[in-house]
Amino acid sequence: MAALAAVALVTRRSALLKVICAAFTTALLAGLMVFLGGVAVLTGMTGQRAFACEPSGVDASTVVHGKSAGLEIRAAGQLLYVLNPRQASVARTYIAVGKQLAVPRSGFIIAIMMALQESSLRMLANPAVPESLNFPNDGIGRDHDSIGSAQQRPAPGWGTVPELMDASYNARAFYGGSTGPNRGSPRGLLDIRGWEAMDKGLAAQAVQVSAFPELYARWEPTATAIVSALETDTRPASCSSTPPGTQLVGSTRNLSQLRQDILRFTQEGLGGRYVWGGTAFKAWDCSGYVQWIYRQVGIELPRVEQWRVGIRTESPQPGDLVVQNPQGPYNWGHVGIYAGDGMMWSALNPSVGTLLHPVSWNPGAAYFDLLSR
Repeated sequence: MAALAAVALVTRRSALLKVICAAFTTALLAGLMVFLGGVAVLTGMTGQRAFACEPSGVDASTVVHGKSAGLEIRAAGQLLYVLNPRQASVARTYIAVGKQLAVPRSGFIIAIMMALQESSLRMLANPAVPESLNFPNDGIGRDHDSIGSAQQRPAPGWGTVPELMDASYNARAFYGGSTGPNRGSPRGLLDIRGWEAMDKGLAAQAVQVSAFPELYARWEPTATAIVSALETDTRPASCSSTPPGTQLVGSTRNLSQLRQDILRFTQEGLGGRYVWGGTAFKAWDCSGYVQWIYRQVGIELPRVEQWRVGIRTESPQPGDLVVQNPQGPYNWGHVGIYAGDGMMWSALNPSVGTLLHPVSWNPGAAYFDLLSR
């Protein structure tokens, strides 16, 4: 009888293990489908790939040796991302160092994907590394002792503080290889066996060893567009010369003038830094960004919980609020502006700043109309 009971116990445990494994696999596949859906939105909102162009109206006399005053990243008639001149300079540095090291073009794209995710192509100092504050920087990061454009850390041996506050060194350390500054420890991209056959996001993760490995892949369309625009010495095309019929947003037809104005101001803020508690132009947090946009059209919103002055809707229009990351009854942790077609603008986080991105990047979305009352 004892033997039969033991067999029954093993059988029940085996069945339970199968159920748990099946549930885990289902959840994993569901999460993967949501993530891939977000990437698909970016790579082909209407079957058009992303491209980079120079903002129209730039004075040619300020452009030297083919270097632009900044870049706009567009796809399917939508403005996805804006790089200021400093960000474009950091991107050029990664590409130039890659060329010096004879890295294949796909390596440039991986490096730009990494830097977009880690620092939004900015040189970041860190109060946890006080010495870093003495070097020219584009803002503050607060992830452990990570500094620079690749958020490399002195403690694990990526380099000294002066080295890591230099974009050229960041690039050389990221690429690594036999001539890399770290001689394979920590590993750079060229130290990863078979990296060229890997998914680009996974290749970036193999170097960075991030706690969020799935986030690099979402930058591939933008990084590819940046490399295409900057890998030669020729000046990028003007955004005014983009194909006829493209618009700053997917479609503004049938929208009121007020909504069109909201969308125009929303896009003026693209590329802004994320500053916790910030309300200044391009130095704001998510609700500071939304408050600034609506203020430009004469609507004064509360500093926080802005959805409370609106009406919840299941049929959102571009210009409505998107709230995400539920924190309790009628309370959310993130807010942005709905762009249509499953997209939204928001000041997302300190790493990537203000950009257009899929609504699916954050959970628990709800929509509020602030214009119908």
